Amino acid sequence: MLGEFQKDVTDFLRGASRDVDPTQVQVSIESGSLAFAASGLLAATTLWTDLAHITSPDALTLIDPKRASVLERWQAVARENPNRSYTVADKTGRAFFVVDARTNLTKIDDVWVQVEKYLHGKIVDIGGKTKANVHLELENGQTLTVSSSHDLLAQDERNRLYRPALLHVTAEENLLTGELRNLRLLAFEPHQSSYDDEEFRLMVERGTKAWEDVVNATEWTDALRGGQA
Repeated sequence: MLGEFQKDVTDFLRGASRDVDPTQVQVSIESGSLAFAASGLLAATTLWTDLAHITSPDALTLIDPKRASVLERWQAVARENPNRSYTVADKTGRAFFVVDARTNLTKIDDVWVQVEKYLHGKIVDIGGKTKANVHLELENGQTLTVSSSHDLLAQDERNRLYRPALLHVTAEENLLTGELRNLRLLAFEPHQSSYDDEEFRLMVERGTKAWEDVVNATEWTDALRGGQA
């Protein structure tokens, strides 16, 4: 039971985005209930966002899928063992949420739509004997596998391995989580990573002309966001 609970805690802290490295988190076992106390989590942005969403009835849809699967397991176990409950709380004892036999967290069915996207990252692997895949590492550390054709890769004369790249792809995107699947490469797009002073000047010029009739930028932005200004 201790081993299973430790794995659940590790999966919940790390999540699918892996913005928590469990090896860098200080963990202690507290007396009384079976409890882990973790510290050093201030930079775990998705963890804190998910904790804020967990009070919602459809939390399993809103939060990181790996964390959702942990909560689903806890919910199933608590229903089979009514005397058992799971609590995530801060160091003062204030509970973010409790999972027990009465908990009823639900999940909305996934909705996938066909999209075209431009993805920026670094190519860490490319090609293959049977499958012509491109492995693109995004800025958040996630690696996506993008399928291609041997002909498309053979026609590309640039050495793109371990270099920044901008990929034009088709994919299926989950409307609820933003997850991408079945990615396919349409083209490698020109990528300019350095600052272009002339391009910046033109952007400023176009923006100034487009919004020249805006008297107060703050009030204008507030009104667009539904404010009362």
